[in-house]
Amino acid sequence: MQEATLPVSPVSATQSPSAQLPSTQLPSTQLPSIHAPRGAGMAELALAIGGLAIGTGEFASMSILPLVAQDLGTTLPDMGHMISAYALGVVVGAPLITIFMARMPRRMMLMCLMLMYAVGNILGALAPTPGLLILARFVAGIPHGAYFGVAALVAAALVTPDKRAQAVGRVMLGLTVANIFGVPLATWLGQAMGWRSAFAIVGALALLTVAMVSVFLPFIAAGNASIRGELGVFRRLQVWLTLLMVAIGFGGMFAMYTYVTPTLQQITHASPLEISVLLGLIGVGMTVGSLAGGWLADRNQTATIFGVLVWEALVLAAFAYTSANLWLTGLNLFLIGTGIAVVPAVQTRLMDVAGDAQTVAAALNHSAFNIANALGAWAGGMTIAAGYGLQSTALVGAILPLGGIAVLAISLAVERNSGRRAGAPAA
Repeated sequence: MQEATLPVSPVSATQSPSAQLPSTQLPSTQLPSIHAPRGAGMAELALAIGGLAIGTGEFASMSILPLVAQDLGTTLPDMGHMISAYALGVVVGAPLITIFMARMPRRMMLMCLMLMYAVGNILGALAPTPGLLILARFVAGIPHGAYFGVAALVAAALVTPDKRAQAVGRVMLGLTVANIFGVPLATWLGQAMGWRSAFAIVGALALLTVAMVSVFLPFIAAGNASIRGELGVFRRLQVWLTLLMVAIGFGGMFAMYTYVTPTLQQITHASPLEISVLLGLIGVGMTVGSLAGGWLADRNQTATIFGVLVWEALVLAAFAYTSANLWLTGLNLFLIGTGIAVVPAVQTRLMDVAGDAQTVAAALNHSAFNIANALGAWAGGMTIAAGYGLQSTALVGAILPLGGIAVLAISLAVERNSGRRAGAPAA
C-alpha cells in the first residue's frame, strides 16, 4: 500500500499566515490528502469513539467522586486530587508524547495512545488505594491531548481543505456526546455496580477505538516530522498567543461549570432528575456548537473565534440572572454549551501558525483547555470564598472571554505587522 503522509502547513517561518490563501479560496475540486479505505465518514467515526471514551472518563470521574471517596475511606477533598492528577497528565503528556512519537506512523500512534488510555482506566478500576488511583488517573491523562491533536490533523487530511474545520468538529462530537450519554451511563453504572465499573466501561471504549482505528484508518506515515522540528513550535509567537487566548478565553465556561451542580441545587432548586436533564442540555449545546463551529470556521476562522468569545461572555453573564428560573436555566445552559464552537476554529488556526510542528501544536491546544479548566475553577472559587455567592461564578466567567478577545486582538496585530514586513498583503 502506498504510504500516505500528513500535509504540512504551507506557512513558512518568514511569512505571515495572513499572506496565505484561506481554505475557502482553494479550488473546490482539490482532493483530500489521505484516502480512508472505507471512507472518511467511518474514519471520523472511529476517531470520535476515542473522543467519547476520553470525554466519558474525564467528566464521569467528577460525578462518581463521592462514591470513590466513600469506598476508599477518604475525604472528598483528598480524593479530588485524582481530578487534578488527570489534568496534570494532560498538560504534561500532550507535548511530551507528540515530541517523542514524532516519527511514528499516525495510525499506530493513535492506537498506542488509546491503548495507554485503556490501561490507565483499567488500572484505575483495579486500584486498591487512593494513592494508586491518583497515579492511574495521571497515566490516563497523559494520552488525552496527544490523541485529540493527532486525530484533528488526520481528520483534516481526510477531506478537502475547505471542509477541514467541519471534519475536526465531527471528530470532537465524541467529546460532546459523552456529556449527553457517556457520562450519565457511567455515573449510573457507578451507582448501581460500584465506581470501578465506570472506569472499566471507559477502558472498554478505548479498546474499541483501538480496533476501529486499525480497521478504518489508512496507514499514515509521519512524513518529515522529527523531534527537532516538533520542538520548533515553542519558538513561534503565534502559537503561544493562540494557546494563551484559549487558556484565558475559555476559562469562563469552566468557572461556571465547576460549580454548576451546587448552583442548580441551591439557586435553581432543581431536583436530582432535573439536574441530570439540565446538565444533559449543556452536552446538547456542545454537540450543536461543535457542528456549527466547524461550518463557520471553514468560512471565516478569525470571525468565528471572535464571535464565539463574545457569545460566551454574554450567555455566561446572563446565567447569573436566569439561574433562579428552571426553564430559563435550561435554555441558558444549552446556549453556554454551544461555546464549544470555538474548538474547530482554534484547532485549525494552530495548524496554520505551527508550520512543520503541527502535531505538538494541535496537542498543546488541549493542554491549554485544561489550563482554562484550572483557571476557571480557581476564579469561580475565589468569588465564592469572597462571599459573592454561587451566581458570581457566571459573572467572573463572563470576564475571562473578554481577556481572550484582547489576546486575539494582539495576535492579529502581530500577524498583520509580520505580514507587512515580509512584503505580504495584510489580512
